[in-house]
Amino acid sequence: MNKTQIREFFEILRAANPSPQTELEYASVFELLAAVLLSAQATDVGVNKATRRLFVVANTPQKILDLGEEKLADAIKTIGLYKTKAKNLYATCRILVEQYDSQVPRSREALESLPGVGRKTANVVLNVAFGEATMAVDTHIFRVGNRTGLAPGKNVLEVEQQLLRRVPEEFLVDAHHWLILHGRYVCQARRPLCERCAVVAQCDSAPMAAAR
Repeated sequence: MNKTQIREFFEILRAANPSPQTELEYASVFELLAAVLLSAQATDVGVNKATRRLFVVANTPQKILDLGEEKLADAIKTIGLYKTKAKNLYATCRILVEQYDSQVPRSREALESLPGVGRKTANVVLNVAFGEATMAVDTHIFRVGNRTGLAPGKNVLEVEQQLLRRVPEEFLVDAHHWLILHGRYVCQARRPLCERCAVVAQCDSAPMAAAR
């Protein structure tokens, strides 16, 4: 995918969805952090079902500490790996209360030091909560980046770095939302829905690419 095709790709996605949003439900930066931490190897739909129950009773770091790790685990038990996630979220809440006055830190280094928070989670929080131009590369973005030729890479870090280099600046803040949604609903893993893809003309893997 060349520079012209990349610009066209994002112009089309932006026209179809000018203000893309995460599908995780949250009402504060802490709720976003908690939801993303819980979302590893889980669907947004599944996480939302669990956090609707959890956030009603505990939606701040202190309230989760007051709830206790056992009740926290019980509240999110419908999510895969819920015991490990409960342990990590509980430990993260203790650090937030003791070191950050219950506020979610804005630096990548501080975020990645929290239990259960890796680079992808930190990127989501920095982007969605603080408006920074980061790329949270999940399985959808990794697939779309490689399949379309937008950002080929052997691992998620390579794809992330390629995207940061190749995506025009005006699209950077929203780009990861467009790519996740495109991978989730159109450029799917088993069979990409090329027949309904709005950016098929820009894709390196689409049937028409051979004719270019």
